[in-house]
Order: sequence, then C-alpha cells, then structure tokens
Amino acid sequence: MGVVYKAEDSRLRRAVALKFLQPHLFDSDFGRSRFVHEAQAAASLDHPNICTVYEIGEAANRTYISMAFIEGQSLRDKIQSGPLQLSEVIDFGIQIAQGLQAAHEKNIVHRDIKSANIMVTPAGQVKITDFGLAKLAGRSKVTKTGTTLGTVDYMSPEQARGENVDHRTDVWSLGVVLYEMVSGLMPFRGTLDQAIVYAILHEDAMPLTGVVADVPPELEMIIGKALKKNLDDRYQSMAEMRKDLMSLKRELDARASRADGAVAKRQVSIAVLPFANMSADPEQEYFCDGMAEDIINDLTSVEGLRVASRTSAFAFKGKHDDIREIGKKLRVQTLLEGSVRKAGNRLRITAQLINIEDGYHIWSQRWDRDLEDVFAIQDEISEAIVQVLKVKLTPKAKRAIHKAPTKDVEAYDLYLRGRELLRQGGRSSIKKAFEKFSRAIEKDPNYSLAYAGIADYYSVLFNDVDKNKEHLKKSLEASEKALELDPDLAEAHASYGYALTCFKKDYENGEKEFEIALRLNPKLFETYYFYARSCFAQGKMERAAQLFEQACLVKPDDYQARSFLALAYKALNLVAGAEAAYQKSVENAEAHLERNPDDPRAYYLGALSLLELGEREKGLEWAHKAVALDPHSPLLFYNISCFFSVAGELEDAIGYLRKAVDGFAGVDVSLKDWAENDPDLEPIRSDPRFDEIISRLD
Repeated sequence: MGVVYKAEDSRLRRAVALKFLQPHLFDSDFGRSRFVHEAQAAASLDHPNICTVYEIGEAANRTYISMAFIEGQSLRDKIQSGPLQLSEVIDFGIQIAQGLQAAHEKNIVHRDIKSANIMVTPAGQVKITDFGLAKLAGRSKVTKTGTTLGTVDYMSPEQARGENVDHRTDVWSLGVVLYEMVSGLMPFRGTLDQAIVYAILHEDAMPLTGVVADVPPELEMIIGKALKKNLDDRYQSMAEMRKDLMSLKRELDARASRADGAVAKRQVSIAVLPFANMSADPEQEYFCDGMAEDIINDLTSVEGLRVASRTSAFAFKGKHDDIREIGKKLRVQTLLEGSVRKAGNRLRITAQLINIEDGYHIWSQRWDRDLEDVFAIQDEISEAIVQVLKVKLTPKAKRAIHKAPTKDVEAYDLYLRGRELLRQGGRSSIKKAFEKFSRAIEKDPNYSLAYAGIADYYSVLFNDVDKNKEHLKKSLEASEKALELDPDLAEAHASYGYALTCFKKDYENGEKEFEIALRLNPKLFETYYFYARSCFAQGKMERAAQLFEQACLVKPDDYQARSFLALAYKALNLVAGAEAAYQKSVENAEAHLERNPDDPRAYYLGALSLLELGEREKGLEWAHKAVALDPHSPLLFYNISCFFSVAGELEDAIGYLRKAVDGFAGVDVSLKDWAENDPDLEPIRSDPRFDEIISRLD
C-alpha cells in the first residue's frame, strides 16, 4: 500500500513513522478527499492501544501519514518466533479489544484487523495500526472473478460476500487473531485464496482442542462465538467480547494462585524428521522414510503429545537448515532426527532427540542389529521419546506402539517398495507395485496393509490405465480382506470406500468409510484424494474442491490432486483459483517427471493444464509424449482425444477416439455415456464420424 520510513520530526524532536501511500489507491480526487476525511476521524482516536496519528498531508503530489514510531515487533512476527504463553494471548486479546471498543464508540470500523497490523512493544503493550486504510484498499469485497482483495485469512463472511460491514466484522477478525495466537495456525486454511474463502463461508473452524492441548474451554467458547458466521450469533459489541476475556483472565489468575502460581504449560510437542539414508544404495530412501513415518504414526497415538504432520516434517528433507530454526518453523519443542545404514541383513540406526530451546541433545542411541529387529528398534525409539518427554502412555497408545504391521520384515520391505512404485505412476511401475504387494502377502498372508496396497493398485489401474470393471471387483475384494484382518486400519477403510463408490456406486456407504478413515488417520493422503474423486464424480464440486485442498495440504507435491482441484475450481467459476491450481499442477508434474520420466499420466494431465494456461504448443508436446510412453492404453487414447478436441485439433481428436473405442471392445465400460456427455468432446460431436465411432458401442 505504500512505503514507510522511520523519520525525525525536527520540530518536536521525536521519531515518527512516515507512510507514503501509493498513488493508484486514489482513483479520483473524491477518493483522496474521502480517505483524508476517514483518516482524520481515525486520527481523533486517542487511546493507549491505538497507534497515534500525528498528521495527514501531501508532498510532491503524494499523500502521507505521520504516526507514532513504535519500538517492538508485529504480533505476527511474535507468533512466528515461538509459541505464546496463554497469559500473553489473553492479555493481548484484551488490549486489542480495548482499542477497538474505543474506535467503535466513535463509529470507526477498522475492517482489516490482523496480526500484522498489531504492534507489541518490549513492555508488552499492544498498538493497533492502519485505521482508515482498509476501506481505501477495497478490503471489504471479493471480486466477481473470484480474486480477493486484502487479507483473506482474517476476512469475515460478510466481507467475503462483498456486503456492507459494521463493527462486528472486527469482532470476527479478532477471533481469528486469538485463534492464531493460541495455535500458530489459521482457523480457515487452504493453499489458495478461493479455498480459504469457501471455508470461511461454509466450514467450521477446526476445534482448538484438536490442535493444542489444555486450551481453557472458556477461551474456545469466546473464540467460537467471535467466529459465528451468522452476525446475530456473534458478539454484538467489542465491549461484550472484552468483558468475557477479562472474566477469563480473572478466573485463570485465580486457578494459577490455587496451584501455587504454577503457569499452565503448552502441550509437549515433537517433529520427526526423515531419517538420512547412509547406505550405498540411494534406493534405500523408501526404507528410511518408512521408518520415520511409522514412528510418527506411533507417537500420534500418545495422549498429551502433539506431533508435527509428516508433510510438515518431510518438507525439510535434504535441507540443511539449523535444527533450532526448523523447530521454530514447525512450532515444536523437540526434534527427532536419525540415520539408517542398511547393508545386506544388517542395520545401523542412530536417533537423537534434540531440545529446540538450546539445540542440545537430550537423548541419543545407536543400534547395530539384524534387519528383522527393525520393528523392535522403532518401538524402542518411540518408548524412549515417551519416557524422556514424560508424557502419559495409555494402554491404547502402548498397544499402538507395539502393534507391528507384520512380523515378517521382508514383507514390510516389500510393502514399502510397492508403495513407492505406486506413487511413481506409469504402467510398468504400478505393475511392479502389484508384484511387491503380492510377494509381501506370500511372506505374511495376514498382512492387512499389503491387501490395502493391492486394493489401491486395482483402483489406480482402473482410474488411470484400464477401465475394466474386473479391476474394481478385485479392489473391493482386497479391501474387504484388509478390513477383515484389521478393522482399525485407515488405509483399508479408504480403499474400501473408494471401491464401493466406483464399483457399486454406493456413495452413501462409501462416504461413511471415508469418514471412518479420516477419524482413524486424519493425515492419510489417499483418503482425501479418493473421497474427493468420489464427490467429483457425483458433481459435488464444492465438497470435492475442499477435499482436494486437504489432499494438497497433506501432500503438497502431488500433481494429480492439483489438476483435479483446478477442474473443480473451474466448474465453480473460480477463475483465478483454477489458474493458480493449473500452474501449480504443471510445476508438480515437471518435478514428478524428473524423478519418474515414464509416467504418461503426468504428461497427459500436465498437457491439459498447459492448454488451460495458454501454453498450447507445450501442451501438444506433452500430449504426444504421453502417447509415446503408453501407445496401447484405450483410456489414455480417450483422454488424449478430449485434449485434442479442446485444443481444436479435430482430426487427431477423432483418430484417438476411434482408437479408444477399438481398444475398449468387449470391455464393460460406460464409454458411450462419457463420449456423448463429456463437454471436452463437444467440438467433435457434430462431426459425422463421431456417430459412426460411437455406434460401435451399442
């Protein structure tokens, strides 16, 4: 919005902050005079929690504001530098409410309350800045194209809808700031602005108790009331909200006094970094990652221990950031790092638990064991962490830690290899994945995870390679077997749910299975992805977009979820969001193809995204590469036909559609319905050859 200088008021000999506003903010002389009028009203505010405005004027045809220079840091920087104490959260909340109450009593609404607009002095005094600027920047509206103006994360529902706002929009934004101070997270999240807006309008915030332990229920109630979407259900005045915060402060002070002044501590927290591969074979990465993932899953079941997600922790894989900086970024108190050297049937595993506050090791150990001892080592690491951090190990958590996925370490190794191959994509890789899963079951016929892997193999085969319904039947059978062996396995419920929706079109029971999987493991990518694909197939685009967003948050580098997210946004007419998702899907596809150059699906979906982004020639190049990699797949031919149809290459579109129909001869698929209704084939439906080709399916 402008450039801010630290300056000296030479007349009064005081430091000031001098903000020169950008000329484009004033679309007319009327706009300039309106702002000056509002800024003068804001300058009339005289309150210890509001940054004092000294002067509004012009110099060299630029409008400037002279205001008090505040020593300290923004609340946003303070939150990012480390967890806030509960007492700080409530104290800062009361001060912000006091300043806003004074403004509201003079009929001045801030409209852009956020942690970056709140300064905190070294003495802990809060100063609210930038009154009067929000309306100037149009921050109370969302454009019709779906592009947001302003700070989306803190935007109230009425702002998101482009409606007129009153003082209750500041109540909402303060609720967001309180949530952010407590958890370090935003209550409504998404990788794109449009997804955040959708969540603000339609979804409830994740309960704070699900993010941070020991949050007073009174504070969660205050934040929940501030974040009511219905204006009439929200606090009707800042005075009401301040009163509740003051009451909570008195109650907590009394509790602290009764506990001999003990200050409530934040939940014990840890992040497990990916284990470094010290083996000569670089392909052993899958084994190292699998160990770290299993330890994460073990620790997640421990009561009173907050564990950073796999996605967050694995974002630092291969990087050499300072351990303390990683801990601060992940907002945890401790970090577990380790290494694995695998040579034949021997393992050397090291693990170190590090205190973020001072960077010192608080526990470390080395194991030189046989490969078959890997599960025992993982258990020992998990139990050592529990003992060192002094958290409670419930019987349920103890069972989870000691519940090895299989007693056969070779079966475990084969399963990990299969999962890695399935992620690589491409007909050859997924076929090898099936072989690994099958061999794992030969080694251990009761290995439920391997059956879930088989189920996912058949689902991927059906969706991405060959629309033969026999694949779905086998997916259903394998997922049922996985559930029979382990009813509490999230992967099995996700696989079963997808098989139900694809094979039996039983969307109701399929969704029940997805919800069970989410409760058992809210960090499983496949659940979000399969669930989203199911909603997408039903035309539930808003729900599909939300689930694809969650899938992208769990696995930010996945290209398929991004591609489908873009399609969902396009269907919802969220133009800017779709464009951003298409762009990210291409970036992810390029990164994926560097590692897995034989995946035709990455080329095909990337080609569609490139076409939508206006990069037609590159899109055509990728489409041809997809066909060259898999010249015998009728499903790929159909998809490529759609691509060429949209690209206006009608001869190629007709040719590939003919190949698709020939390839699907004798297979029970709904290709006729697709071709007659798919909007991507609209450009060729009027061609006489289209009817001739489709008639073969009757």
